Amino acid sequence: MYTKDGESYYIVDAHVALWDARPENQRNIHGKQFIDCFYDYHRNLSPESEVWSYEDYLYQGGQRLLKDLFEDGYVDHAIFQPAALTEFYENGFGQTEEAFELARANPTKLTYNHNFDPRNGEQGLDQLRADHEKMKFTGVKLYTAEWHGESRGWKLTDPWAVRYLEACRELGITNIHIHKGPTIRPLDRDAFDVADIDHVATDFTDLNFIVEHVGLPRLEDFCWIATQEPNVYGGLAVAMPFMHTRPRYFAQILGELLYWIGEDRIFFSSDYAIWTPKWLVERFVDFQIPEDLTEYAPISTDQKKKILGLNAAKMYGLDVPPELRLPDADQTATGPRDPEAADLASV
Repeated sequence: MYTKDGESYYIVDAHVALWDARPENQRNIHGKQFIDCFYDYHRNLSPESEVWSYEDYLYQGGQRLLKDLFEDGYVDHAIFQPAALTEFYENGFGQTEEAFELARANPTKLTYNHNFDPRNGEQGLDQLRADHEKMKFTGVKLYTAEWHGESRGWKLTDPWAVRYLEACRELGITNIHIHKGPTIRPLDRDAFDVADIDHVATDFTDLNFIVEHVGLPRLEDFCWIATQEPNVYGGLAVAMPFMHTRPRYFAQILGELLYWIGEDRIFFSSDYAIWTPKWLVERFVDFQIPEDLTEYAPISTDQKKKILGLNAAKMYGLDVPPELRLPDADQTATGPRDPEAADLASV
């Protein structure tokens, strides 16, 4: 919990990871390229006081994660969003077993999400079912630009991807997080295009599609899709640190999101360990839209509380202390919250 000026905030970091990018786990040059690109994001967008050494960046481990998030970072709950990248790393980039065991040992603090690759076909479907039987996850994180043999990406609309989403529906895996943001060397930028979100969000209205990185650099495309599809959400990972290097740019990102989809479908994310949540939480609570950006309304404290944690807590069924909750509103910026209310409003 973070408290400032008499206001307390329940913090959910909706996008964190445990990774191992040490040389002994790098399968080829692409493993080094990938973590080096991460490190460039980290050192170029962080305050100088928050920049880690390159060695620290290669691997953190569970105990450091617990300290950085929960002791130092104000986080009340965090959600693992793993990336496999088995073409680049011998034992995978995201540490599945370590993250799962850490979440199982700290269930009030951590939620484990899994991942899948539809190019694994029937065998992958069997593995998804077996993993779900063991881990009981309700969310997955997908990397549509991940390499797989000769393939350098896939789409949510691919026939096998649709079969995997159907399996998610059957298993109760309702939260589908997708990396749709800036490319990471050596992955291909266009394989992260947001266009396929539109199709599957329409076909799977009982699933939540959380677009990580809010589609950057395709923010406008994302906004036009999300405003039409009420089951599409935006995760602020990568956007957040622009509060430091380009605050007016961040104000435009946030202003557009609030205008198009409202404050109920935006999630705070540090993208740990690319960045740590402490300074991001502090900066966001203090952040305000510049007065000369008159097309955007000021950001209210209640809006910040929703974005910093209450929205993700609602999606994941987290138990928010009563004193940190907000009363449900009948309306959001984009219309009635309850579909039945919308029908009544049109009568």
